[in-house]
Amino acid sequence: LTDNTDSFPKINFRNACTGIDNIAEAITLLELNNWDLVAAINGVIPQENGILQRYASQTGPPTAPAAAPPPPPAAVSASTSPSSSSSSSSSAFCPVPPARHIVERQPRMLNFHVEYRTRAIEVVLEEASTVGDIKQILETELQVPVSKMQLKGWKSGDVSDSTVLRSLHLPKNTSLYVLTPDIAPCAGTSLSSSLQQESLNQNYLLVITHREAQREYSLNFPGSRTVQEVKRNISDLTNIPVRHQQWEGWPASASDDSMTLASCGITYPCHRLSVCRRSSPASALEPTEECTDVHMVSDSEGDDFEDASEFGVDECEIFGMGSSSCRKSPMMPENSENEGDALLHFTAEFSSRYGDCHPVFYIGSLEAASQEAFYGKARDRKLLAIYLHNDDSVLSNVFCSQMMCADSIVSYLSQNFITWAWDVTKEANKARLLTMCTRHFGSVVAQTIRTYKTDQFPLLLIVMGKRTSNEVLNVIQGNTTVDELMMRLMGAMEIFTAQQQEDIRDEDEREAREMVKREQDEAYRLSLEADRKKREAQEREEAEQVRQEQIRKEQEEEREAIRLSLEQALPPEPSEDGGERISKLRIRTPSGEFLERRFLGTTRLQVLFDFVASKGYPSDEFKLLTTFPRRNITQLEPSGTLLEAKLFPQETLFLEAKE
Repeated sequence: LTDNTDSFPKINFRNACTGIDNIAEAITLLELNNWDLVAAINGVIPQENGILQRYASQTGPPTAPAAAPPPPPAAVSASTSPSSSSSSSSSAFCPVPPARHIVERQPRMLNFHVEYRTRAIEVVLEEASTVGDIKQILETELQVPVSKMQLKGWKSGDVSDSTVLRSLHLPKNTSLYVLTPDIAPCAGTSLSSSLQQESLNQNYLLVITHREAQREYSLNFPGSRTVQEVKRNISDLTNIPVRHQQWEGWPASASDDSMTLASCGITYPCHRLSVCRRSSPASALEPTEECTDVHMVSDSEGDDFEDASEFGVDECEIFGMGSSSCRKSPMMPENSENEGDALLHFTAEFSSRYGDCHPVFYIGSLEAASQEAFYGKARDRKLLAIYLHNDDSVLSNVFCSQMMCADSIVSYLSQNFITWAWDVTKEANKARLLTMCTRHFGSVVAQTIRTYKTDQFPLLLIVMGKRTSNEVLNVIQGNTTVDELMMRLMGAMEIFTAQQQEDIRDEDEREAREMVKREQDEAYRLSLEADRKKREAQEREEAEQVRQEQIRKEQEEEREAIRLSLEQALPPEPSEDGGERISKLRIRTPSGEFLERRFLGTTRLQVLFDFVASKGYPSDEFKLLTTFPRRNITQLEPSGTLLEAKLFPQETLFLEAKE
């Protein structure tokens, strides 16, 4: 960066002024100061140290600033000299080689505002200090050991205790906060809302190692994401249900899965974790009088019966009970008039049988579910998953408990699908479903459902909305596994995503065309509005000109009337042969003309003023002056005579406009 004027030497900011040889570091300093060169230089070499000088001219020597008393050790306040605050295209900042022009450099002080729970600590240190020095001061103030203290809020991410503050290129004032994951917080304590909100908006990089598969995942999450949501995402990637996950690396403070990443105490911006499947200890199977749940194993959900669906047997038969002995009330009442009420009953019965961890079933008609999934904005559209349940199938219990209630399936369906359910156990409900499918998807879909036998249920239909019609992408039968079900859902999602991207492009192009049309219409409307305002302004201006002209004419007529009345009221001009004392006055006007008239020496000054006014020079606008000595006659008493004013026997006066 150089000064291009010929009056001053060219100065290289990166080396000569600051001594910084690394161009990347120089650019970083400029970015931190919003590309303000003066602020960037002052950030490295404060002005009060006398290092920066300004030449007054090419040949003139620089002026050394007066030595100021050293600041107190607790703080240093930077002040900008008047010469440095003014900008000039012909000025340049440069080092002054002679030692006599350099004032001893004072250390740059940094102010830190540190918050810990409900407390706020102000720390002032030299920039040559380290992060560890800040922690030592905070240990004394907060009574928190340095080993249990995490100092957060650095713009460049986490730093070590040995990091020198100067290397961070910090501004004069910096806000930080302290986390103590190993120390339980007191009731009612929290970070300030501004810092907490800033932490929630930060992105955390979680490097998660799947120990069994020897794979590593690098995932970005916002600070507002909960620990539970992270575990569910890992369940989708590793096929390890959340309840079977065994983690290493979470801080001790992350005891609740509902905590956000920003508040659980993980390291910012990167934190390492590892996960594997929890080993399931063998548990005894105790027979029960009543089949209250299809999961009749230990809390750890042993793997002995997870793949029962592959053999096409009901879990109740595994324990020696017929399916009829386990059956409860029907999933859906027969001949229900309202589809919403029928689905509410279905959801309640599904939860009572298989637990609350299940897909969110859409409560409403099939038509409403289709509208929700297909007919919104292209970016908001989803696939429609239609679950068809049949209690007479031996696969229903296993499919519901092992597939529909699996964490990965529940999470994937909730994020990417609108799930609608119906029970076809009763013939009346099945006939009603076929009628709805024929109306919304065509007779081919209804005929396809008819071809499936009872033991092939339950079915999961994946439907995608298109421009002209709805298409069934996949029909998933009950004799499947969690992995196969997930693969088929993901395959349908790939097809849908490709179609959705095309729809988004078409929608964006259509919206762009409509936006251009709206902008053109708006521009035309604004043009008409501007023309109307311009026309109205012109009419107002013309009306104002007419009004001003009328006022001017009235004023001129009034002045002319006054002038005539004064002229008529003047006494006659005396003759020179009358024998009386005559005063002859000669008056020069601003235009250079002269007015001459004779007056009696005893004539009052008011008559003179009236004479001048009758010629168009009223006394409230003009003053009457003598030449030498210069006197303002209009300031004299009007009742005085010309003799008293020494305007006898003759005098030359001139008129001058008042300011």
